[in-house]
Amino acid sequence: MSNANGLKVLIVEDEAAQREMLLYNLEDAGYRTFSAVDGDEGLLVAREESPHLIILDWMMPGLSGLELCKQLKRYPETKETPILMLTARGEEADKVRGLDSGADDYLVKPYSIAELLARARAMLRRTEPGSDGSAIRYGDITIDPQKMRVSRNGIGLELGPTEYRLLNVLISRPGRVWSRDQLMERVWEGNLEIDQRTVDVHIGRLRKALNQEGAKNPIRTVRSAGYALDLDDPSEELG
Repeated sequence: MSNANGLKVLIVEDEAAQREMLLYNLEDAGYRTFSAVDGDEGLLVAREESPHLIILDWMMPGLSGLELCKQLKRYPETKETPILMLTARGEEADKVRGLDSGADDYLVKPYSIAELLARARAMLRRTEPGSDGSAIRYGDITIDPQKMRVSRNGIGLELGPTEYRLLNVLISRPGRVWSRDQLMERVWEGNLEIDQRTVDVHIGRLRKALNQEGAKNPIRTVRSAGYALDLDDPSEELG
């Protein structure tokens, strides 16, 4: 098992055999996987699930991988998500087109699963703080994922397990606004017994823990939208 820690990977591939092979190997490596059979479905799943990584085939019927890649970069939910493009096109001009469309890396078919998994790990290390077990830092807030400890200005904080998971989600994309539904999916894994009010209660507890010693409130509430971890934006709307 790798350091995947349940990170979510979306596979957009119209060839069933390729799709199943990728699903099997990524799940075996510890990732949570989702799949789509074409570009239109891929866009829908990507916006609903907010995966940590998208593996995308270039040649698909309908919405091509290139066009999907461009669209993914237009939406706030997916514009920062790393994309690994898979293609049979190996010419340099094609690689440039793929990268110019918004892909972060490029793998030519046929490829080895070992190389694909190595590329995925490298991309996640660059974009997902702490996915390799290293400390996560944002401003004066530090998370030690190996010891599951949080500190602010060097002072240890007492967080419950739910508040710890909430902070991990918020700090993974500083400044991004997470809806309550997205937080319910990430933190409570879609538990149907959890409602949006529960999210608000735990955000309040996390805020209280982070605001000790008169420290600046780092959690911004955006009315009718959700919450963001944002040390650079002093504005706050109560909603």
